[in-house]
Amino acid sequence: MEQHSHLHFLQDTSEILAALTGSRDLDGFLTRLVKLVARHLDADVCSIYLLEAESQQLVLRATTGLNAEAIGKVRMQVGEGLVGTALKELRPICESCASHHPAFRYFPGTDEERYEAFLAVPILRGIEKVGVLVVQREQSRAFVPEDVAALRVVTAQLAGTVEQARALMLAENGAQELPAAPREPLPPFLRGEPGAPGCAAGQALRYDRRFSLAQDVMPDLPVDGSADGRQLIEKAIERTEAQLRRMQEELGQRLPEAAALIFEAHLMMLHDRGFVDGMFTRVAAGASAAGAVAEVARSYMQRFQRSTHDYLREKAQDVEDLALRLITNLAAAESVDTLPLAGRIVIARDVLPSDMLKLALENVAGVVLTSGGVTSHVAILARSLGVPMIIAHNPRLAEINDDTDLMVDADSGNLYINPSNEVTERYRQREKVRAAAESAAEVKPETLTADGRQIHLLANINLLSELDLALRMQCEGVGLYRSEFPFLIRTTLPDSAEQQAIYLRLLERMAGRPVTIRTLDAGGDKMLSFFDEAGEENPELGLRSVRFTLRHPDIMEQQLKAILEAGAQSSAHLGIMFPMVSSLDEFRRARAMCMQIADRLEAVNDIPWPPPVGMMIELPAVLETLEAFAAEADFFSIGTNDFVQYMLAVDRTNAQVASYYCPHHPAVLRALARAIGIINKAGKPVTVCGEMAHDMRYVPFFIGAGLSRLSVDPHWLPELQSGIARWSTAQCRQYTAALLKQDTIEATAALLRSEN
Repeated sequence: MEQHSHLHFLQDTSEILAALTGSRDLDGFLTRLVKLVARHLDADVCSIYLLEAESQQLVLRATTGLNAEAIGKVRMQVGEGLVGTALKELRPICESCASHHPAFRYFPGTDEERYEAFLAVPILRGIEKVGVLVVQREQSRAFVPEDVAALRVVTAQLAGTVEQARALMLAENGAQELPAAPREPLPPFLRGEPGAPGCAAGQALRYDRRFSLAQDVMPDLPVDGSADGRQLIEKAIERTEAQLRRMQEELGQRLPEAAALIFEAHLMMLHDRGFVDGMFTRVAAGASAAGAVAEVARSYMQRFQRSTHDYLREKAQDVEDLALRLITNLAAAESVDTLPLAGRIVIARDVLPSDMLKLALENVAGVVLTSGGVTSHVAILARSLGVPMIIAHNPRLAEINDDTDLMVDADSGNLYINPSNEVTERYRQREKVRAAAESAAEVKPETLTADGRQIHLLANINLLSELDLALRMQCEGVGLYRSEFPFLIRTTLPDSAEQQAIYLRLLERMAGRPVTIRTLDAGGDKMLSFFDEAGEENPELGLRSVRFTLRHPDIMEQQLKAILEAGAQSSAHLGIMFPMVSSLDEFRRARAMCMQIADRLEAVNDIPWPPPVGMMIELPAVLETLEAFAAEADFFSIGTNDFVQYMLAVDRTNAQVASYYCPHHPAVLRALARAIGIINKAGKPVTVCGEMAHDMRYVPFFIGAGLSRLSVDPHWLPELQSGIARWSTAQCRQYTAALLKQDTIEATAALLRSEN
């Protein structure tokens, strides 16, 4: 068949619609359709197999070219024969000699013996399996790629048309509706990516299907009938305030960065007379207590949502959260102590850092995110909070109902659905072994290669709560303290005194060790709720990191003042680092601001002053002027996550292009080796602090390139130390040289696999 005929067929769908409207029943429509497809593809045979709802078998429903008596009689399981295999594997199967294929199965009575050229394409509606469309010819006229492409387009249109045919024919002639093929039962597990390590079991709870005032989905709870509405509201306010203050106290102990921040807006609203009196007025007019709370909350939400300011629109979420807690607390006191999230595996499309803090405080067992990436800020926060998390871009997650038993294996990325007793017990035993191994782990104070070369291992710290683990794992210092969480989890800018208290605790815990504090890295996927900037079409390439703080020098100055004042009171070896620097001009402006503040302060301890000032290497732009940077910056840290992203123009959180995010791309490896070489030649310290720093496929590469400092999340330190001990310096250099010779991603990947 000529290609232009294919194009005509694909562009003109009117014939398919005509076949639909000219048919009196579904079978008549399918018969017209197979003849239409056979004519346009010049096929001797065209058949449609539909997946039957009750039996979950593929049934021949229409054909032209085969024996018509086989219609309704030929049945096969999904995965059986070439037709069943096409549906099971969700891919076209094209064969010039079908009977030679190992999956071929002959069905007597079809009269298909002489039609060896075979093409089957699955019919799918989203992720729902509908059936298979098959065309056949004599062996001398095999199908070509253009035929496959044409049939794929037809099947894409056909799935919806079959459903439309069922609906129309039901409406027109009152025929009994054919049952729609149900989705296959959920598989025993779904695979995702590990986001935060650990293993957890519990019942599912969809976080995006919580109670909603906007949609009038309210909790159904028993209410004390002996009290009037005003009394109920007053008691609910007391209970709610007690809960919030208790959670605030716990939050302050676990996360000093968030003390007195996250529930600040809720507590203020509870004491706002307009908010509370509005409820009293409504119950006095006859409204129920729950109705009064909901009505007042909705009025506030609507006002905020009408605002042109993003910050005020987001306040509507605070109002809804508080109102739903109040409504829950209208119930008897004994029913409110068990929070609905405790022990659950939460499934959510996305969560904000403040949401993750709330989930951790309410003791969720684990989290399954359906968007984002393993390097996202929320995933980093989950690791810091010890909440097992996986990221699974899988549409079947939408089919998991609340209260389904789940098990999250966030080490491998597996989500088990209704796990068997054997699976549950296996994971319980594994966790016991892991706990015993961790308690018995011997982490040496020095990390040495097989030939005795020292590699310095430092810790990436997101929250002060991670310092205990970092010290227990014998980290030599903090190579990266991400300072943005106090900014991200609150609704107002933290002042210099609040920030200073956090930095001082960090430095005091690390007394005598190096600590590098990275200045505010906001923007991109880390938006500040209190900063009302106009929306950016591409925030990853927008006003973020040092660009943001240089645009708003008051924020930069307050943070630098807090860091320097904390440093002047501590014996830790402080270093200050600027993120996402793209030019020497930016670095000079930021460093000058730091030096001006340092000059105004007096260091009261016998410590180096002013502290060293360095920069992150995250943008490929700095490579061509790196010698100039090396002459001025005191130290460097390579953030491989962003470096790879910007080097390859790949959004690392976008599942559609995830396969293009290749740290082993030859250009990436050569650029990293070049950067390390230039910095070493200048005699300046350089550290790698991204995800590549704990991956033993790349660690020998870095050592062979001349690197001697790695900074990783604390839980990676024991594994990293033992992995480094297996390599000698000579082996690392040979490995690095071999990798740098490769010109293709495939060749580099093959070498990575063979060496590790």
